[in-house]
Amino acid sequence: MSLSDIFSPLKKRLSTWLTPRRLRGWRENLTAYLMIGPAVSLIFLFGIFPVGFALFVSLHKWRLKRGDIIGLVNYTKAIGPLAYLLIFVLGVGLLFLAFRQLQRNYKEFEGRPLRFWIFNIPGVLLASAGLSFVNWTVVLLPNILDIADKIRGVEKTRELFVQLLGEAFSAPLVLTARGIMFGVVLAALIAVSIAFYFWRTLEDIQHQFSLAAAWLLAGAGAIVLQYVYGQMMLAYTLAMQTGEDPGILPQIVSISSGVILLFIGWKLWQKGSEQESMALFSFRIFGAMVFIVGGWIMIGELPIIVAAGDPDLWVGLKATLFYSLGTIPFQLGISIFLAVLLFQNLKGSAFFRMMFFMPYVTPTVASAAVFRQLFSNRQQAPINAGMKLLGMEPLQWLWEPKGILRLMANNAGIENWPAWADGPSLALGVVIIYSIWVFVGYNTVIYLAGLGNISKEVGEAAEVDGASRWQIFRHITFPLLSPTTYFLTLISVIGTFKAFNHIWIMRLEASLGTADTFSVVIFTEFFEKLRYGYASAMAFILFAIILGLTFVNNKIQGSRVFYG
Repeated sequence: MSLSDIFSPLKKRLSTWLTPRRLRGWRENLTAYLMIGPAVSLIFLFGIFPVGFALFVSLHKWRLKRGDIIGLVNYTKAIGPLAYLLIFVLGVGLLFLAFRQLQRNYKEFEGRPLRFWIFNIPGVLLASAGLSFVNWTVVLLPNILDIADKIRGVEKTRELFVQLLGEAFSAPLVLTARGIMFGVVLAALIAVSIAFYFWRTLEDIQHQFSLAAAWLLAGAGAIVLQYVYGQMMLAYTLAMQTGEDPGILPQIVSISSGVILLFIGWKLWQKGSEQESMALFSFRIFGAMVFIVGGWIMIGELPIIVAAGDPDLWVGLKATLFYSLGTIPFQLGISIFLAVLLFQNLKGSAFFRMMFFMPYVTPTVASAAVFRQLFSNRQQAPINAGMKLLGMEPLQWLWEPKGILRLMANNAGIENWPAWADGPSLALGVVIIYSIWVFVGYNTVIYLAGLGNISKEVGEAAEVDGASRWQIFRHITFPLLSPTTYFLTLISVIGTFKAFNHIWIMRLEASLGTADTFSVVIFTEFFEKLRYGYASAMAFILFAIILGLTFVNNKIQGSRVFYG
């Protein structure tokens, strides 16, 4: 085979692509970008960077030289606690602008949704590249600014300054940030190049950068809100330690966040019924549950906890929240899958129905004690022994108070993992696994009863009309199961907030209370600390929580129930 035979297909492809009209368009656009390039560089160097540096300075205690980071203290001195509310509004505004930008881009890809989602990949990577550059700059700046202290009292020479500047650029944290930045930039360039190979029009490139701008706004908004929530939780922590009122503004931020989360959950639930894809349908329903529970916690529970001033109550509610989010969606999802599977005319389906229901009728104390031995921290415990056979390191399980996400990050070599992102503790994760194992059988039986009430003629008629099994489930079976889903969701939410027996059996002191849900905290206050009045008040608070969650669930999910 000659070289001409090898390169002839490439020449033919280039000749069809590099038409005179397309070359002229590229040349005109390249000329325009080269013309505005110097102006953009000057604007960044003398406009955007000084503004960013001024923001950096404003977050420090700075008097002639850089001091400690003090957050929004300088702003609160000027305008009071209103600064936190304004920053919160800024973060929400950035997220709203990002959402609107993504929505506009999605409408422009009408009839081509797959291309929209593909273009989001380079968009996210380009936005991450921009944020990683900002992160590298923020990490580098203190090392450069500290040069002034290092040259104090010594002879100031050019060689010394260059040496200290090199040390600033080669500091461990700076090198780590630079490595992350280079990695993300390289990934972004690869993604853009792949997209450019398949879609070479200038309009497609502009769409990628438009999506990158939207994700950059979303990232900036998330960072701002993370900071505001961190300051808000700090105010709540101080209030719980001192017993003082944290002020109205942190509670306004908390309640406003809850309202936004409830609205998002409601919209996701509404949009879920319109999805054709199994993945998008499941994602929206699961997301709706997460946002609804989170919104109620922000509205109804956080102010109560602050008023109580009891850190144990906060730990208990946090554990209850993780417990609810970790059990309800998985219980219902697995149950409906098993119910549809067992509803078919399969051999042995009656046996499997009985097997799945057995954990529910097994005495709770006995099964929880067995689980406690299975997930023991001993090397010879069944779960740890199985992990060793697979080449994995044994875990502490019920003895481990660290969050699951933190443990995963540490195993991946990430040491500076933020505390707010720890997730549920590994001990609570075992309790969640136990709850899913116990209640999946009960939910499956209820779903089987719901499936038995659905007329087979409806599905058969749809099948004759050419509907696939997924379409029959999505548009017929699942809507007709909505009363069953509503009932199971309601009792599951109530059950997770009332759960006690198995948690009490499985909890250990070594988990440092991270597996103690709200009901366990009430029991401890009453029977161990002998604070009867306070425990009774907490019980009424729990009753109010359950009543409120029932009301919210009835209003949001009950309106979506279809009774045929």
